[in-house]
Amino acid sequence: MLHLKLATDPRWVNIVEKNIEEILTDHAWCEQKAATNAITIITLNSEYPDLVTDLLILAQEELVHFQMVHDIIKKRGYALGRERKDSYVNELYKFMSKGGNRLQSMVDRLLFSAMIEARSCERFKLLSKEIKDLELSKFYNDLMISEAGHYTTFIGFARKYGQHIDVDKRWQELVEFEAEVIKNYGKEETIHG
Repeated sequence: MLHLKLATDPRWVNIVEKNIEEILTDHAWCEQKAATNAITIITLNSEYPDLVTDLLILAQEELVHFQMVHDIIKKRGYALGRERKDSYVNELYKFMSKGGNRLQSMVDRLLFSAMIEARSCERFKLLSKEIKDLELSKFYNDLMISEAGHYTTFIGFARKYGQHIDVDKRWQELVEFEAEVIKNYGKEETIHG
């Protein structure tokens, strides 16, 4: 379903397990950024009522996820650390068209968002299957399902409003681009690292 070209090496989970506090802090900030991204898409494309409605729901879900991760952090006696930069997302952002028309920009932003959700979903699935911490295994399984839904939402809107753009071709270009980017990741205890 996700159409990712390169799977995460399962040994990444071993890295994660060595620093649970760091993965949780990074994950919390990823959820906050996902909510902010949805609001940004709404702000830039407010003329599409269905997109606004669905992305408001998505943004709320991302904030609930942020709170859920923060609750786990507090329960375990950790503290939410400072916001982390997400180098993977910053590199992926370079794919988006500069210039062009508003519709192309919207489609690219939706595809960019879908890719981040797809990779997060893939990582959550791996965590749910491989992490030894049973609480986190269940937690990541539940979030994996939600991320898959977010991926579908973004792809769906790109296809719906990108009728005059070859969205499938653009998606394949992004899949290829992401495969090159992700080769440099999977070495840190972060969601995309």
